[in-house]
Amino acid sequence: MTTLRLTTAQALVTFLRHQHVERDGVRTPFIAGCMGIFGHGNVAGIGQALQQDPGLPFVLVRNEQAMVHTAAGYAKARNRLATWACTTSIGPGATNMITAAAGATINRLPVLLLPGDLFARRNVAPVLQQLESEHGQDVSVNDCFRPISRYWDRINRPEQLCTALPEAMRVLTSPVETGAVTLSMPQDVQAEAHDFPVALFEPRTWVVGRPRPDRELIARAVDWIRAVESNQAVEWIRAVEWNQAVEWIQAVEWIRAVEWNQVVEWIRAVEWIRAMEWSDLISKGSGPKSLRTSPQRARAI
Repeated sequence: MTTLRLTTAQALVTFLRHQHVERDGVRTPFIAGCMGIFGHGNVAGIGQALQQDPGLPFVLVRNEQAMVHTAAGYAKARNRLATWACTTSIGPGATNMITAAAGATINRLPVLLLPGDLFARRNVAPVLQQLESEHGQDVSVNDCFRPISRYWDRINRPEQLCTALPEAMRVLTSPVETGAVTLSMPQDVQAEAHDFPVALFEPRTWVVGRPRPDRELIARAVDWIRAVESNQAVEWIRAVEWNQAVEWIQAVEWIRAVEWNQVVEWIRAVEWIRAMEWSDLISKGSGPKSLRTSPQRARAI
């Protein structure tokens, strides 16, 4: 098996850069880029990986909650065919994303969350902004994302990416299961090197199909249509034709009425002209010169 030695964060960035989706024959990148605010929980791992791999754009933000809202809005505008990854440090930076992550899950909008987490080996615990719990040393603020994430995982070993990343993409690209996906990234694991299989970084296309109607429901609809009596269809057609015939008759009657009114006006005008004596017109000088100079010709006319 061919392998490639990378840090966990580098493997994460490389994998995300090669993920695509396809619908109706159109193939586009799924992860448009990464937004985030760097702190001690992610700068030495994910921060370094993003700097070394310009293929995945990075946008520096000023508020974690607004960052996730922006990623969810982008996913909605793209019809869930693209989204952004969001990275934060450990502690308050991570918890600021909770409200926006819940909104993304409720509205079925894909968002990838990459919060920094406590040290997996625990030899330096507790660190700044780390939650200390008497229930167990494996509890951190990132556990708050469990009930509001469609998929949640903590990467305690680099090799866990080989199964966690495909599962995260499966949920993100599923129209039914999509929502907020959280991959908690311990600070030390982010910078830990590992020999990853090259097949993990090969370009992969996730086909997002359109919902298809159930065959049984289609068959029932066809049977229902065929069961309709033919005379009902004939009556409906006759009703439509009768309405059209009535409209045509009304149109013809209106045309005839207009024509009759015009004929009456023409007849009245002719009668009025004939009733006028030519002699009156000639004597008043209102007729043509030919009529005034030649009364015989006028009578003949």
